[in-house]
Amino acid sequence: MPKYIIEREIPGAGSLTAADLQGISQKSCGILSDMGPKIQWLESYVTDDKIYCVYIAPDEAIVKAHAEQGGFPANRISRVKTIIDPTTAES
Repeated sequence: MPKYIIEREIPGAGSLTAADLQGISQKSCGILSDMGPKIQWLESYVTDDKIYCVYIAPDEAIVKAHAEQGGFPANRISRVKTIIDPTTAES
């Protein structure tokens, strides 16, 4: 199944409290549960003004639907084409 990176512009994201992040996570998980097993949230990275989320989903449309239902921004959705890591450098 395809993997997507979702860029969410959220001013002050890096200043969100643990309670704020827990609330956002709970809301997201509730929506995902209602949507069924086709879409999965793997993890997110919080920076100063953005959150980058990694999802597995059959297509971009379901990722957009999750964002709309949750009221989350999805400023950019990019399908991952391949994954590289330090072992990619080995022959």
